[in-house]
Amino acid sequence: MAVEVKELLEAGVHFGHLTRKWDPNMAPYVYMERNGIHIINLYKTAAKIEEAGAALAKIAASGRKILFVATKKQAKDIVAEKAGGVNMPYITERWPGGMLTNFVTIRKAVKKMAMIDRMKKDGTFMTLSKKERLQVDRLRAKLEKNLGSISDMTRLPGALFVVDIKREHIAIKEAQKLNIPIFAMVDTNSDPRQVDYVIPANDDASKSIDKILTHVTEALAGGLAERKAEKDAKDSAKEAPKAKKEQAPKAEAAPAKKVVAEEEE
Repeated sequence: MAVEVKELLEAGVHFGHLTRKWDPNMAPYVYMERNGIHIINLYKTAAKIEEAGAALAKIAASGRKILFVATKKQAKDIVAEKAGGVNMPYITERWPGGMLTNFVTIRKAVKKMAMIDRMKKDGTFMTLSKKERLQVDRLRAKLEKNLGSISDMTRLPGALFVVDIKREHIAIKEAQKLNIPIFAMVDTNSDPRQVDYVIPANDDASKSIDKILTHVTEALAGGLAERKAEKDAKDSAKEAPKAKKEQAPKAEAAPAKKVVAEEEE
């Protein structure tokens, strides 16, 4: 779906930070200054959304996950809803240090959460003392809060999508260390050189965040649909020869030779 500049304008995507707080590296994306605030060039934003969307769709079509990161108050619920809607992992609470660079340890914590769930199902949980059950419940709640949204992420993500790169600087550094592509909403107070796919936009207003994420997740949904269509086509191709073989008429058995006894004269 093409990105309309008018809808970005209505969502307030163009409002940057105070001019005294700006990062000069954002100059190519600034349209003008108004009342001491930088105004973002929405034509460039629209083009960057489409560029990022195409790249994200390709990653999704390859079967890799995109990890969404946004721990600021106005972005949390939006990210959880939009990322969850396309079955992508997300971090909206505190970023767990080593989430990417020490992924093995994070996976162990996720497995611990699954182990507690199994204990509750098979009755082992009820054999514990009341105090132990309380401790296990608290641990499970803590793990769910911090890692519940990434429980299905069994390997490192194919990309990171970040809202506010200044706030999520630890996540950015970890992704850079592992050469994981970074997609991000970048406001006028941030350095775009840290990001592979820059979407210049207001990263403070919930309407702006919602609008950008709507376009991004729609592109992702397109990539996932493409992957599903390819998988279905392959499955159909595999099933066709089997069905053809089953439908083919069975060859009739050759008639038994009749033995004609000659009458003796």
